[in-house]
Amino acid sequence: MAFTEIPILDISQVMSSEGPNDRFAAEFTSICHEVGFAIVTNHGVPDALFDETFDMMRRFFTLPEETKRLIDKNQSPQFRGWEPVGAESTNNAPDLREQIDVWTEWPTANNGPTYNKLLGPNQWMPDTALGGHRDISMRWIGALSNVADRLMGALSLGLGLGEPHLRNLFGTQPMSLAKFIHYPPTAPGGAGVNPHHDAGFLTVLAPGTTPGLQVQNTDGGWIDVPVVEHGFVINLGEGLQSMTGNYLVATPHRVITEAERYSAGYFHGPSLTTELGRLPLAQEFAAAVAASPHHQTAGFMPTPDEADLGTAAMTSGHRPQTYGEQLWNYFSRSYAEQMALHHGV
Repeated sequence: MAFTEIPILDISQVMSSEGPNDRFAAEFTSICHEVGFAIVTNHGVPDALFDETFDMMRRFFTLPEETKRLIDKNQSPQFRGWEPVGAESTNNAPDLREQIDVWTEWPTANNGPTYNKLLGPNQWMPDTALGGHRDISMRWIGALSNVADRLMGALSLGLGLGEPHLRNLFGTQPMSLAKFIHYPPTAPGGAGVNPHHDAGFLTVLAPGTTPGLQVQNTDGGWIDVPVVEHGFVINLGEGLQSMTGNYLVATPHRVITEAERYSAGYFHGPSLTTELGRLPLAQEFAAAVAASPHHQTAGFMPTPDEADLGTAAMTSGHRPQTYGEQLWNYFSRSYAEQMALHHGV
């Protein structure tokens, strides 16, 4: 049956020194198989850090545009910094939001696979314009990375693997993303972000205090995600969908908001070279996919060429071989002008 609500989980046990137990691992993995979304509470991230982060966003997004352009994303070949409303496209439609993107920083690479061009520095506001921008952002990323790692350990256990299995696949240069987002009220016929799958592995989202996030169930209905104070919304990306042979699925979601909305997302990702091949799962997981038409047919976001040819959203069978290829596909699809500007593609 199609889900009609988003499960809420207390993860105090997971975040303790004992780590996830088998009971929680089984429950969480089952939710990720059947729903693909959950809300988690008692995660240990201080309320004060939430307050600092959302205050930082409000201070930034009320700045004049010329000041925001000190970290204009168009200046960054690695797609980092601020972008105005409508700069990113999802499913060939502009997203009605503005945002700051901060990726894990690594030295700029001038050789290797094409996707190595995504390695590089972030852009930071000077303290005279936005005090604490880098410090608050990095503390936020560190705290959410810890939550994501613990939940990945629970998924590893629930999939019949050792707790560190997924974490060990992340390699030595993990590439995670933090998005600090401001949504104006959504115009009729539009979306703050259009229906999509996340590209990576596991997302930890602080949705703020304003509703607007919606998740699509297997009947095609849109389910409102409730606001839980200082709770995190957890969902999975296409990386894990591919590696589990569709046992875990990236569930479609979108944002439509009647009021101004702020949210802060963290997208936990591995090294660009991480291969997205199948995990060594027991036969029972493949059997569960075979028994579920929804899981059998779950697709992926299209490549830019597929999108140009009319491939519908989230119906592609294309499976990149590495996480770097997955991200390169995402940027090519969502930032065509910037790709042409910086990389000639």
